[in-house]
Amino acid sequence: MDRRIKWGICTLVAAGAVGYGIYYFNTHEKGDVSGEKVEMTASPNKKKVLNVRAEIIKPRLLTDEITTTGMILPDEEVDLSFETSGKITQINFTEGTKVSKGDLLAKVNDEQLQAQLKKLEVQLQLANDRVFRQNALLEKEAVSKEAYEEVRTDLATLYAEIDMVKAQIALTELKAPFDGIIGLRQVSEGAYASPSTVVATLTKISPLKIEFSIPERYSNQVKNGTGLTFEVDGNLQPLEARVYAAESKVDPNTHTFALRALYPNYNGKILPGRFATVRLRTMEIKNAIAIPSESIVPEMGIDKVFLYKSGKATPVAIKKGIRNEERVQVLEGLNIGDTLIISGTLQLRTGIDVTLDSVE
Repeated sequence: MDRRIKWGICTLVAAGAVGYGIYYFNTHEKGDVSGEKVEMTASPNKKKVLNVRAEIIKPRLLTDEITTTGMILPDEEVDLSFETSGKITQINFTEGTKVSKGDLLAKVNDEQLQAQLKKLEVQLQLANDRVFRQNALLEKEAVSKEAYEEVRTDLATLYAEIDMVKAQIALTELKAPFDGIIGLRQVSEGAYASPSTVVATLTKISPLKIEFSIPERYSNQVKNGTGLTFEVDGNLQPLEARVYAAESKVDPNTHTFALRALYPNYNGKILPGRFATVRLRTMEIKNAIAIPSESIVPEMGIDKVFLYKSGKATPVAIKKGIRNEERVQVLEGLNIGDTLIISGTLQLRTGIDVTLDSVE
């Protein structure tokens, strides 16, 4: 009976080891197969070691900071317009320049009022003379007291009419209500102006106001005098300002609390109308335990971290406090000097072997 020998390689799995064995098979004509093991090698499992980074916990200064967006506003701003109607006869300012309070900026035609004023002033001289004469006659009892009081009343009426005309003339003059920078003019000499006509805009840019809002939960932590910093595009240095006013209530729609701060802007480089990134410190804690937020692993409602102890990862439950953009305050669970694992937290398990690549 013929016998053919076939060689093959099969995988051996036994007792937790994986290896390869070489077998030969005797194949009979009837199809029965028998085999014997010739050779096998196997290697045991190696323990998995995770490379991580860590830091030694030390006391830190931790600040609770709010970052929000604000708007830079002028200290004062007004659209300048006349209080009466008439043809513009003078424009006495240069666009984009500084003006002082009381400067005459523009004027409308007042010729008719000036003529009326001159007429009243002439009448005033005559009325004064009449009063003087009537007073002399009264002392000699040559006129009645009623006649003297009549000329005095006429004199007082003239004074009132003169004051009224002068007030009307003042309405034809457009004066600066405060120191500031006057913007682009919207009219020309010879144009007809009415109270609705805007001549130009006057803006006071020193100091400036920064208006912003914070979440309602911080409303009791900010008061007048609280310092803040803000930044604007194109200016690399943060600028300092102080809160000087707050809204009287929380906005019921946005649940935010509106505040205003004052920035001196002595050099006038910052212009109103720009957006600002506002950073407001509400609390400052010295010697706090503050850890990187990425080192915290939330698990079933419990926050935990992993400490490095004798080459292994050891979980510790913690209680959190305030937080800023980078770090979270730990109130319970950690001590100064602990070695905190700050990388690979998603792969960490209790008792897993770890190797420290670096320690900060």
